[in-house]
Amino acid sequence: MTTLIESDEHKSLREAVSTFARNHPRTLGADNEHFWREAAKLGYIGVNLPEEYGGGGGGITELSLVLEEMGAAGNPLLMMIVSPAICGTVLARFGTEAQKQDWLPTLADGTRMMSFGITEPDAGSNSHRITTTARRDGGDWILTGRKVFISGVDISDATLVVGRMETVPTKEGRPGKLKPCLFIVPRDTPGFERRRIDMELNAAEKQFELTLDDVRLPADALVGDEDAGLLQLFAGLNPERIMTAAFGIGMGRYALTRALDYARERTVWKTPIGAHQAIAHPLAQAHIDLELARLMTQKAAHLYDAGDDMGAGEAANMAKYAAGEACVKAVDQAVHTLGGNGLTREFGLASLITASRVARIAPVSREMILNYVSHQTLGLPKSY
Repeated sequence: MTTLIESDEHKSLREAVSTFARNHPRTLGADNEHFWREAAKLGYIGVNLPEEYGGGGGGITELSLVLEEMGAAGNPLLMMIVSPAICGTVLARFGTEAQKQDWLPTLADGTRMMSFGITEPDAGSNSHRITTTARRDGGDWILTGRKVFISGVDISDATLVVGRMETVPTKEGRPGKLKPCLFIVPRDTPGFERRRIDMELNAAEKQFELTLDDVRLPADALVGDEDAGLLQLFAGLNPERIMTAAFGIGMGRYALTRALDYARERTVWKTPIGAHQAIAHPLAQAHIDLELARLMTQKAAHLYDAGDDMGAGEAANMAKYAAGEACVKAVDQAVHTLGGNGLTREFGLASLITASRVARIAPVSREMILNYVSHQTLGLPKSY
C-alpha cells in the first residue's frame, strides 16, 4: 500500500516544499542559484543522501517528491536530477570512504555540485558504443573522448564521466571487451574542455559538449570497483529516469494549474469557458494522465529504495515514458486553453512547449523505452 497511499510524513514534505517553492519567484530560464541555496539549507537538495554524510537519510522516493513539488510550483531544479540523484547515489553506493567524505556532505548541503557525463555524439542511445576510454599510466588514469548534452558543467565543481576500459585479451588472442567505468573529473582539470551548445531551450542550466584530451587523473578518481561495470552505471541511470519523470509531472501540473485558473475565470459567452466540455474534458484527461504517471513513478522509486534494481529498471522506464507523454499533453492542452494568451510571456506557458519535449527525449527516448519493454518485459526479439 505504500506505493498507492502516501504516508503523513510524505504529505507533510509535499506541503512544505510546495509552500517554499511558491514563495520564490519563478526561475525557469533565469539564474536559480539563490533558490538552490535556500532549498539546500532546508535539507531538500540532499534529502536522499545518507545521514552520516550530512544528508536527510531518505531515498529517491523523497527526492523525486521534492522535485515534483518544485516543478508544480513553477520552480524546477534540473540539477537535482544530476547532482544528488545520479552522482550522489553512485558515490553513496560505490564510492570509497574518502570519496564519500569528500563529496557527499557538500553535495547534500548544496555548496558543491556534480554533473554527469555519459552521452556521446556518435553513441546516442547505444551506451555500448561509448568511445571515451580510460587507460592506466603508472599510478594514474588517462581519459580521452567526447561527451555531448551535458547539463550544468559550468556551475559544477566536477563531472562524473562514464568511460570504458579495455579488459585483458582472451587466451585466443582476441582483444578484450570494453567495460564501463566512472571517474570524477574536476572542472579545471588540464585537457578537460567544454563548449556551450546553443539551445532553443529556456532553462537556467546550460548544455555543453565536452572534450577530454588525454586528461590525467589520480588513481582515486575512479569511483568504486573497476570490475563492477554496468551495476554502478545503472545505479545512477535508474534514479535519473525516476527523477526525470518527477520533473515532467511537476511541469505538467504547473501548466494544468495555470490552465484551470484561466478556464474558471475566462468568460466569452454566458459562462466561464471551463464549463464547456470541449475545454473541461481534455483538462480532466490531462489530470488523469499525470496522476497515473505519478503512481508509476512512486512504484519505481519505492522499488529502487528497497534495493530491487531489476524491478526498478522496468518501472523507472515506464514511469519516465508515462510522465513524458503526460507532461507534453498537459502543456499542449494548457496553451490551447489559453488561446493567444498561451503564447504570451505574461502567462509563461509558451516556454514550456519546448521544455516539455525534454521529458520525451532525455535521458532516453520514448522509442528506446518501448524497445526495452518489448524485449525485456514482453519477451519479443530485438530489432537492433
